Amino acid sequence: MTDPIRVLLAEDQGMMRGALALLLDLEDDIEVVAQVAAGDLIVEAALAARPDIALLDIELPGRSGLDAAADLRTQLPSCQVLILTTFGRPGYLRRAMEAGAAGFLVKDGPVEELAGAIRRVLAGERVVDPALAAAALSAGPNPLTGREQDVLNAAADGATVSDIAGKLHLSESTVRNYLSAAIGKTGTRNRMEAVRSARQNGWL
Repeated sequence: MTDPIRVLLAEDQGMMRGALALLLDLEDDIEVVAQVAAGDLIVEAALAARPDIALLDIELPGRSGLDAAADLRTQLPSCQVLILTTFGRPGYLRRAMEAGAAGFLVKDGPVEELAGAIRRVLAGERVVDPALAAAALSAGPNPLTGREQDVLNAAADGATVSDIAGKLHLSESTVRNYLSAAIGKTGTRNRMEAVRSARQNGWL
């Protein structure tokens, strides 16, 4: 008998994490070897447990699953990343692929589909939710520059231009220029609409 597929599970909701672990452990060839509730614990746990697959949520406390996926690619290249998220946003899929993820699924699918995806990723396949893949192709690339994303992220909690400038070490006129560009690119009327639009598309 071959060794079971070793899985690390990163999910901040305790009930969801426990249910996923329980269901995956019912599969004869899959074993959950580590569970974490925060993004900044993923790499450390993976280096300790040496999983074959890291099953990561995106929106986690401490650090996003997408950032952790990029770190895993460099620090533990033997571990494949499968993103499992509530948020099936085209921009998230694009960012996940750029971070080196081998798969991207949304949480509303059956557990049999998830177990099958784990096996396929380990076999070297790329597994992507088909509806999301089509949406990502039609949505096109993220139009925002890195600095425009930084400024929108800083503006998300209602910070003033002065606050954003101080936080990012930019002049207030530069911040206004970035905000104006981001509002134009998202086709919105103000900075909060721009933040909302960028988040809905998975650009932030």
